[in-house]
Amino acid sequence: MSESPAVLVLRQSLQKCFHTVQQQQEVWQQALTDCKPLLSSLSNLAEQMQACQKVTFAHTPLRSFPDLEEQLKYKQRCAAEILLEELGGKVADLQKVRDAVSGYVGTVFQLYEQNADVLGFQASVQRSALNPSLADMLEWLHDIERYYRHVYLEIKLLLLQIRYENLPDMQTLPQSWDRILEHNSRNIVQDTLLKVSFSETL
Repeated sequence: MSESPAVLVLRQSLQKCFHTVQQQQEVWQQALTDCKPLLSSLSNLAEQMQACQKVTFAHTPLRSFPDLEEQLKYKQRCAAEILLEELGGKVADLQKVRDAVSGYVGTVFQLYEQNADVLGFQASVQRSALNPSLADMLEWLHDIERYYRHVYLEIKLLLLQIRYENLPDMQTLPQSWDRILEHNSRNIVQDTLLKVSFSETL
């Protein structure tokens, strides 16, 4: 039985949305990858800053350079600021992905709601061996949007907690970052895109 025009329009909209998700997922993964060395550098710098705090320069041969301690701390702080700025740029890329996906998913759901009465319940849940139902795909998109939202929020909260007064926490940034990603290790985006790739019409 051929599908109604409303079903076909919604399937086309879903197709475009999943294609966009695939493109955005590449941006997302690249941003996550780019964050890793920045976090590692911040961790190493925090270790150096903490070591510097433990040294009493007046009791070392460096005491003949009275401005050295202040200059060193200033350089370390500037280096940290540069790293944080670069990291902020990568996190902004994650935010753009979250917002872009949220916008496309919202458009699809709006289209579905506008045509829900025409589509009917049966057309929404009908599936075959090669085609997921409209309801399945809408649920997948909802899960994808929630995944991006959740991971971005956790990353954002982690970075907001960075304080120069708390260098031990800054040193453990890579481990805290890994915990966030491990906690969300089941990448629902990749899983869904794989399922969609086996669909006959998407």
